[in-house]
Amino acid sequence: MLDGPDRAPSRGMLYAVGFEKEDFSKPQIGIASTWSQVTPCNIHIDRLARESAKGADAAGGKSVIFNTITISDGISMGTEGMKYSLVSREVIADSIETVVGCEGMDGFVAIGGCDKNMPACLIAMARMNRPAVFVYGGTILPGCATIKGEKKDLDIVSIFEAVGKHASGEYSDEELETVESCAIPGEGSCGGMYTANTMASAIEALGMSLPNSSAQAAVSDDKMRDCFDAGAAVLHLMQHDIKPRDIMTRKAFENAITVVIALGGSTNAVLHLLAMAHAAEVELSIDDFTEIGKRVPVLADLKPSGKYVVAELVKIGGTVPLMRILLEAGLLHGDCMTVTGRTLEENLKNSPIHYPEGQDIIRPLDNPIKKDSHLRILYGNLAPGGAVAKITGKEGESFTGPARVFDSESDAMKEILDGGIKDGDVIVIRREGPKGGPGMREMLGPTSAIMGRGLGKTVALITDGRFSGGSHGFVVGHITPEAFDGGPIGLLVDGDTITIDAVNNTISVDLDDDALKARRDNWHQPSPHYTRGVLAKFAKLTTSASEGAVTDKNL
Repeated sequence: MLDGPDRAPSRGMLYAVGFEKEDFSKPQIGIASTWSQVTPCNIHIDRLARESAKGADAAGGKSVIFNTITISDGISMGTEGMKYSLVSREVIADSIETVVGCEGMDGFVAIGGCDKNMPACLIAMARMNRPAVFVYGGTILPGCATIKGEKKDLDIVSIFEAVGKHASGEYSDEELETVESCAIPGEGSCGGMYTANTMASAIEALGMSLPNSSAQAAVSDDKMRDCFDAGAAVLHLMQHDIKPRDIMTRKAFENAITVVIALGGSTNAVLHLLAMAHAAEVELSIDDFTEIGKRVPVLADLKPSGKYVVAELVKIGGTVPLMRILLEAGLLHGDCMTVTGRTLEENLKNSPIHYPEGQDIIRPLDNPIKKDSHLRILYGNLAPGGAVAKITGKEGESFTGPARVFDSESDAMKEILDGGIKDGDVIVIRREGPKGGPGMREMLGPTSAIMGRGLGKTVALITDGRFSGGSHGFVVGHITPEAFDGGPIGLLVDGDTITIDAVNNTISVDLDDDALKARRDNWHQPSPHYTRGVLAKFAKLTTSASEGAVTDKNL
């Protein structure tokens, strides 16, 4: 790209952006920044990117910072705009690949905050297969307010649930405003074990970020050191010819799944890990989550279904002691290579195996919150291609009830807030899948409204869309085939009896094959919501949720 007389025009362009003559003999290290003012998750990443650039330069490289987009799930949730969320994962991956490929960068650091840009960064790393390190932007600190005389720690889900409490009359206008104005105090990603913190933990377990990168506050000296060290680590990887696909192996993905389960992580991890594995050309399926989940317990008492935010996990030592515990128990593959240039076992060898005495954020292996995985892959006549549930056991492990069918999230949300959903109902939200939405909107609004109205243990919700990491309750998403493709969820009518069994991992409707066939014979595919632009392109190219909703599989 830069060597020889014929590349003089290229060098001339780079003199103008700050290169000096000696820089042309150095490795060019891209710093992919997802900075923007769109969301608190990413508002500080320009500062982190500059620190990673310093690390790369200090190690003998020449850093080049470039930007890509981000969107905010938290702001767009429950609106038509949320259809762009999953789509942005593909746009971000494509954009990083485009810049790194076009500019001939030798390696790169990618820094992500809000949850879609994290798997996007890893997808780009796997595609390009040049030495690379991921940096997590870090978790937000909790907000705080006094509501009804009680001091409460708050986060983004507190606001969503406050909407339901306001609709039921439990919160006044003033109390709702107090929650919304105090819950998000500054920089960083949403504070529970929601999708951002889940994916950061998965990527660290995968070996693609430095130890404890996933468990640092966004505003901290530790996070700044993490960024600097990541820049230097890329040069170390180059010297030892270690590339992403040397790290992102089948065993490494098994490690990522194990850590996600132990932490009680988001259902979105299923979707994103499948997409990342596809980019790395690693065989991974939804059934692998079931097999690994049989032997891995849930140990972390973290929100949304638990008590604590990730900032509290940071205080007791982060993810490294947990990974050491899992390694010592034979639940992790210690021989996997990582971006330190050492194996996972070598990274963890001198790390603490115990958390501080008296902490109850991470349970011991002999006293888990749940003895096997909370991520349940369900099959049945309602989801012949599979579905994903997050069942911790606190919601119960089975549910049977009559269907209340809605053809969009907004229709369901209105009925929930208006008080039209009753104990025992199974809310069905369809035509929100990867193609039908398009974009597979997250149902945080409806699930939080259910919780806010006090229906969390008496109502279930199923969808061909997906859930925010902040969703909890008896919920099943990723139902495949989706309604747009003629899946059984598209054939349901009000009153159909639906049974969800999270012990036997089944989801079914009380209709025999003949009845389903008769309905299918009368079914007509709905018209697409979009016929131009990025949403239409995504709908045309995407695979099913059970395949990661990727856009380059069938090209």
